[in-house]
Amino acid sequence: MQFIVTGYDGTDEAALERRLAARDEHVKLMDSMKKEKRFLYAAAILDDNEKMIGSILIVDFPTREELDEWLKIEPYIKGNVWKEIEVKPCKVPPLFLS
Repeated sequence: MQFIVTGYDGTDEAALERRLAARDEHVKLMDSMKKEKRFLYAAAILDDNEKMIGSILIVDFPTREELDEWLKIEPYIKGNVWKEIEVKPCKVPPLFLS
């Protein structure tokens, strides 16, 4: 099952610093998930000044419970980067899965 995960960063002054501190581990985890075909797409959410304020990920897990297990180890969650997280099921058309 595919999911859209939207994570919104905190708005305090240290938010960007936390994001940058966790970024390498986040990318490393996404690389391993990509090899497992669990990670499909991502984009940073930007404000009007092109500052990163969140992330959108499209992931593929057999169940919501398995997605929740991944969220427990996601560096942007463990690193207190994402303050608000929204998860919605979705369906990516085969055309985009090559």
